[in-house]
Amino acid sequence: MKKTKPPKDVSEQLATAPVTPLLLRLAIPTILAQLVNLLYNIVDRIYIGHMPVVGDIALTGVGLCFPVIYLLSAFAALIGQGGSPRAAIAMGKGDNDEAERILGTCFTTMIVTALVLTAAFQLWGEELLWLFGASHDTIGYALPYMRVYAAGSLFVMLALGMNLFITTQGYTTFSMITVVIGAVLNIILDPVFIYAFDMGVAGAAWATILSQAVSAAFAVSFFFGKRTKLRLKKPYLMPSVKLLGPILALGFAPFVMQATEALVNVAFNSSLQKYGGDIPVGCMTVSSTIMQMFWLPSQGIGQGAQPIISYNFGAKNMERVRKAFLTMLVVSVVFIGAGWLAVMLFPAFFIRIFNDSPALVEMGSWTLRVYLAAFFLMSIQMSIQQVFVSVGRAKSAVVVASVRKLVLLVPLIYILPSFFEDKVFAVFLAEPVSDFFSVLTSTILFFVTMRKLLWSRQEERLEQP
Repeated sequence: MKKTKPPKDVSEQLATAPVTPLLLRLAIPTILAQLVNLLYNIVDRIYIGHMPVVGDIALTGVGLCFPVIYLLSAFAALIGQGGSPRAAIAMGKGDNDEAERILGTCFTTMIVTALVLTAAFQLWGEELLWLFGASHDTIGYALPYMRVYAAGSLFVMLALGMNLFITTQGYTTFSMITVVIGAVLNIILDPVFIYAFDMGVAGAAWATILSQAVSAAFAVSFFFGKRTKLRLKKPYLMPSVKLLGPILALGFAPFVMQATEALVNVAFNSSLQKYGGDIPVGCMTVSSTIMQMFWLPSQGIGQGAQPIISYNFGAKNMERVRKAFLTMLVVSVVFIGAGWLAVMLFPAFFIRIFNDSPALVEMGSWTLRVYLAAFFLMSIQMSIQQVFVSVGRAKSAVVVASVRKLVLLVPLIYILPSFFEDKVFAVFLAEPVSDFFSVLTSTILFFVTMRKLLWSRQEERLEQP
């Protein structure tokens, strides 16, 4: 029997190709892209953590800048993850003109937002760092890193945000390449700026934003090339208020997820500084980085599923939406579960990647196990939130994003130390407790809302002539 050739057109593949192979093919490049993107976050910390004499305190200082990094990622997610699924849904309906209007609105909004954030961080950067839990020993490392990194806000926003519009068209390999180019450049420039030019933590920040600038330029250039189905067109660059409202509403859930990371980081660092000083803050820096090592690639799985879910939801093909969701869930469970098991078995190995100070390794080994105790459940959380975003269920996605951090985690950081003699242990314990109850809440919400949505949407499709 002659084999049927797979459809060549990306839109046709999203509509008709077998779901599981298609999702894996789309997800692998996005996972690799997230792994490489992770290098932006951890390579600096590895080099800084191994600086002679001051490595541990310098690493702690850079960790205080995490809220700034999270906020920039949050605004990129607000616009990019709010706009890209809506563009995919419009494409699924056959309305490419509407999809390009969404793209243009998001592009200009990213630029304006980045410029505003740059000004804010430059004006109030030092005050923010003291609020984030800086000490007199760490402020000298935190402030130079933050000022340089914030100066590159535009590059960070465009690199992250525009890549989502490449992924949503199904061009996940190209999306991966844009990230790889910048990450490889970052790896090369880090030792040059930190050691050869003797710029220390500021050199690490310069290496990162220059690399992000290259990634951003590469991503934007895609929308003027031959392969893209969505183009940046001058008439559509003026933001449309009519389009921007729904974009921001849908993007609010991933925004909350990222922005509350900044709030959570401040709550953790200030509490740990109060109860234990700089070493527990350093342990949190390493622990949160290790969590990112497994969380960011798992988001790549969700990004691989998003074009399939959004396109077929727009086309009212609920069977493919359900298959894509289940495949995403299974792959996420396996991936995050494997990472969680490795950390539980070999915590000291992961700590030493960033710093081999005996005090940090000793405390970090047990705090890491506590911090990630329930992390394996987060595969469920990620999958549920991704499907809510992919089908445009903004309110449900916001609830899922908010419960874990705003309702549970931040209050628990301040409440649990009242019930334990070891205050540092209690602060780290807040993470797994909130993980468990937030996944339980998300699962209940999913079965209450999505079952009705998917089946009613399928009936609507069957009623069409």
